[in-house]
Order: sequence, then C-alpha cells, then structure tokens
Amino acid sequence: MDGARIYAENSIRKRSEQMNYLRLASRLDAVVARLDTQAKMSTISKSMGSIVKSLESSLTTGNLQKMSETMDQFEKQFVNMEVQAEFMESSMAGSTSLSTPEGDVNSLMQQVADDYGLEVSVGLPQAAGHAIAAASKSNEKVDEDDLSRRLAELKARG
Repeated sequence: MDGARIYAENSIRKRSEQMNYLRLASRLDAVVARLDTQAKMSTISKSMGSIVKSLESSLTTGNLQKMSETMDQFEKQFVNMEVQAEFMESSMAGSTSLSTPEGDVNSLMQQVADDYGLEVSVGLPQAAGHAIAAASKSNEKVDEDDLSRRLAELKARG
C-alpha cells in the first residue's frame, strides 16, 4: 500500500510538472504573440502614415481613382489589424485555462484499483470490493446491482 501511495505521489508530481511546463510554454507563446503583434502594429503605423499622405494628396488634386485605391489599401491594413487582434485575444485566453484538481493521489489510486480489480480501502472515498464481485456477474445486471449497492452505502454513510 505504501509503495502504491509513493508511486501515485510521484505520478501526480510528474503530472504537475508537466502542467507547469505547459503553462510556461503557453505564457511564452503569449509573450511571443504580443511581441509579434507589436512589430506588426509598428509596420501598420508606418503604412497608415503613407496612406494618409497619399489620401491627402489625392484630396488636394481631386483624383477620385487614386483616392479609391488609397481607401482600399486602408481597408486591407485595417482587416489585417483586426485579424492580429483576434489572434492575440484567443492566445491570451488559452494561456490561463489549465488547472489541476484536488485529491489527485486518492483518485488515481482508486482508478488503478478499479481498473485491475484490486481492493484498496485505506483512506479512499469508497471501498473497491464491488470490483471483485462484479467480475463474476453479467454486465447489465452487475451495473444495476452495483449502482444500487453503492447508493445504499452512500445513504448509510450520510
């Protein structure tokens, strides 16, 4: 039992490490996305400056075709900026979505015990004796009987 608990603790610790590395990778990706967005925004700012100058010269000369082309360029730049902003928002929203539930050691031990039909009763939320009895009955009948028995146990505890 102690060996199983140590193994479960190590497994949970490694899973926590993995989740921490994933969080770090997500944060780094968010920083990269911010820097990329900032670089693109500076490029867009320069482009907008040239577009404004071009539009200003078109207005003074009254050339409608050149004005239309300038407005088309402006719209393309604006659409690109919106797409970048959406990407940035989605990447930042994804960077904070990871979390680890409590009680991992006991739930992992119970899951392994259930998978292999072992009886584990020390400090776990429910007895695993039903797993051994369930092996000898038919699936449909066992599921119904098992659920009824577990419900009765829960009522007796409460």
